[in-house]
Amino acid sequence: MHHRSRSPKLLGAAIAAVLGLGAPPAFAAPAADSDPVPGLVAGTDTDAPQLVTGLTDRAPGATPGEAARAHLAAHQDRYRVDPAQLVETGTERAADGRRTVRFAQRHGGIPVFGGTYLVHLVGEGDGQRVESVGGKYFTGLTAPTAQSVPDEVLRRLALGAVEDPATREGATAEDHGLVVLPGGAGRLARRFTVAGPDPAVRAGKAREVFVDATVGEVALSYEVGAPTAQAAPAASSAQAAGALEPATGTAPDVFGHRVRVNLGRLPDGTYQLTDLTRPATITVYDGEGREELDFRGRMPADARPAASATPDFPASAGATGAANAQLNAAAVYDFYRDRLGRQGIDGKNGPITAVVNLTSFGGPLRNAAWDGRKMNYGNGNDKEYPYAVALDVAGHEMTHGVVENTAGLVMQGQSGALDEAISDYFGNAIEVTARGVSMDDPRAALLGEGLCRTGTPEACVERRLDDRRTTVGDYAGLPSEIDSGGVHLNSTIMGGALWDIRRALDPLTADRLVYRALSEYLTPLDGFVDARNALLAAGRATGLTRAQLRAVAGAFDAHGIKEGWQRRIGVDSRVLLGDIPSGLITPDAADGRWVAATTGHGFKGNLGVLAGTVAGSAEPVRLSPEDGRSHGWPATDGRTAAWVAQGEVAPGAWGWEVLARPIDGGPVRSLRGAQNQMLSDVRVSGGNVAFRVNDFATRQARPALSLNGAPAVEIPLPDGHDATDLTLRGGLLGWTETWSAGERTVYAPTVYSIATGKVVAQYVLDGATAVRAGQTRLAGDRLLWVETPEGRGSSIRSGAVDGSGVTELLTGGTDDRRGIAGLTVSDRAVTFSHVFHWQGGVVKNAELPKLWQLPLTGGTPERVSCNRGGQYAPVADRGTRVLWLDATAGRTDLVVRERAAGTC
Repeated sequence: MHHRSRSPKLLGAAIAAVLGLGAPPAFAAPAADSDPVPGLVAGTDTDAPQLVTGLTDRAPGATPGEAARAHLAAHQDRYRVDPAQLVETGTERAADGRRTVRFAQRHGGIPVFGGTYLVHLVGEGDGQRVESVGGKYFTGLTAPTAQSVPDEVLRRLALGAVEDPATREGATAEDHGLVVLPGGAGRLARRFTVAGPDPAVRAGKAREVFVDATVGEVALSYEVGAPTAQAAPAASSAQAAGALEPATGTAPDVFGHRVRVNLGRLPDGTYQLTDLTRPATITVYDGEGREELDFRGRMPADARPAASATPDFPASAGATGAANAQLNAAAVYDFYRDRLGRQGIDGKNGPITAVVNLTSFGGPLRNAAWDGRKMNYGNGNDKEYPYAVALDVAGHEMTHGVVENTAGLVMQGQSGALDEAISDYFGNAIEVTARGVSMDDPRAALLGEGLCRTGTPEACVERRLDDRRTTVGDYAGLPSEIDSGGVHLNSTIMGGALWDIRRALDPLTADRLVYRALSEYLTPLDGFVDARNALLAAGRATGLTRAQLRAVAGAFDAHGIKEGWQRRIGVDSRVLLGDIPSGLITPDAADGRWVAATTGHGFKGNLGVLAGTVAGSAEPVRLSPEDGRSHGWPATDGRTAAWVAQGEVAPGAWGWEVLARPIDGGPVRSLRGAQNQMLSDVRVSGGNVAFRVNDFATRQARPALSLNGAPAVEIPLPDGHDATDLTLRGGLLGWTETWSAGERTVYAPTVYSIATGKVVAQYVLDGATAVRAGQTRLAGDRLLWVETPEGRGSSIRSGAVDGSGVTELLTGGTDDRRGIAGLTVSDRAVTFSHVFHWQGGVVKNAELPKLWQLPLTGGTPERVSCNRGGQYAPVADRGTRVLWLDATAGRTDLVVRERAAGTC
């Protein structure tokens, strides 16, 4: 989440004064005689502390929940928490008798996303005492609690989060109801899980999409492995009737060796791969080579457990990895039960289910996933065994289920990387423990090394926990559209620290420490520093010595996980506007002025439009009115700014409106309002404003044009034709026109003369070769666009505005199939970013969106910036100057460079 600015040091000092705890500690390497456990950690964007330790307050009560609630009520000056806004969600009891009471925050009865507060108790009944308190409780929320945008509009906007319109046809949006997104005043949003069936949407991976329910815009979106609310896996009729009898038998493992397995015998005398010997029943299904999408978050009605006519499964059963899946699931269950005292994935000995032998779009599936209810394992390929073979992979995926049922870490940004790190940690810990591997073994830190059919184990690893990565040297901030904000790319920074703790302490002690922090201290939105503090607090509660606690702190220090680490990341760009909501805005710039939409800066929860100078000589000024609506999609020509307002346009009526205003001050003018037409894609040039009108009734998108502040007039298009990617410069308006020709789509970059009211150039691409085009941009007497043939990388082409011919500025290669996004042009240069479509597995920094620039006449591209994080939404100013949204520093900033950096 992105929060408004607040001084945690000042806030911490104020709370510390109330508690008598002194000033918040600095997180330098602790001195030998210092206490590394923080007494107080101030919250971010809240008056409630993130963590308070060292308490001994009496808390009598009939139940832990009553005692915890009474304690919070009695110390509201300490915690700033309103107990009436808390709902008890459960109590975790540790093996030593300590209890952790979890509360979920509500705002006007609506759940606050990630709002979780914890109270840790020792003792029983009237002898109970509070030991520590913490979590995330957001004070200052004033967001409305009544939805004003119709359900169907919100659903349509959620579906629009699927980037490629061609993939939306079969997409679904599962509605999970209203939530309040924290940060400042908060935002009322409706939460959807959007799932698409097309390979272009990462093999149908789902996205969690939060749409503002008062103004109708996507407020937050990130990728998840499966819908968040699924039906439990279907059980066979024999299981449902309790007709299975315990039995034993043999089955071939993936290497062809016979292994003993536990079975369930059905009344008809056949056997299925169901282990009934543990309180949690373990069942393995054979996906029979079917699509993984058919099993994600659900169990098809015709799916059946792996079965055999006799207790000795045939040799053919070995290739699927079914026996390995059962044995690995049992090993993971035993580790959590015997070593950590946990009763299965859900903590309640619920059934454990795995599906093996799954494929992806007719080909091998090189992946394994926890989908919210079960493990799904890919069938491997000629270089890798079926993914069910690897114990560390099974431990990793099942630990995702444990995380989901404890801390509930959100799979986005730092909290998602923390989820991946903890899953990596326990995956490896389970494997080395079960196989007696020393922590000094070089292969102990490898994840997935057992998947290799050919090559060395090191060649097959998904990740390694000894890669020595740090926040300052390696953390790469990303937009949520890529790897959900870096959940895999950044995970080994935290995972490496946890693994170093396991090396520094006794492994059993470390395992119990990490598990205690996960189950009793972490909350859904926690990041790296929160995890550091959670482990240290859990360490004190577990009884670690001061030397052991210093070793824990030292491991985090070595990986740069300490307070303020984001400020230590170096960049070669200059910040114009810091900490803005990624994915919600595309800035614009011209003649040394910029406009951007953001929250904060006096806006009451919704987006507002700011304007500033590239020189940064003055504070940004607010252009949009504070009228309860959200204002975004801004554009400027350096003198006039225009944008779209979304929200209530009349009592009970909701819609869009295009507004314009001089940057240096003056009245706000309305150019067009609509209730059943979505207005977007605003462009400004010479006081004229163009934008796109997407008519819900006709399902046609047409350009509209306002001349010198006059009401906008739509430009007609032939029936069935749509206009996207508008561009406006001087007396010319450009767009990409599309229409259907049989089963194919035709793309045509188009130039329209404002003076004559006619199309003066249209470059119709050959749809028969599956060529796609877009991102039209006018520069001088040329129209530029991105063209992507099927099976090739994107190219940048340029056509004369009079239709006289086309040249190629950048050729897309056959081997480099990355797309080009964010095309922007000035009078001298063309700037663009490569798009990396993440397909799972290891994400590399070189594959993140990076900006490149070449002369307007063509040439060799150069890197604009050597910043290592995601770089996106570039906008050209003049000459070689470029502004963009940069996520390198662990947040999203609007930044600028005057010229390309060259070679990085």
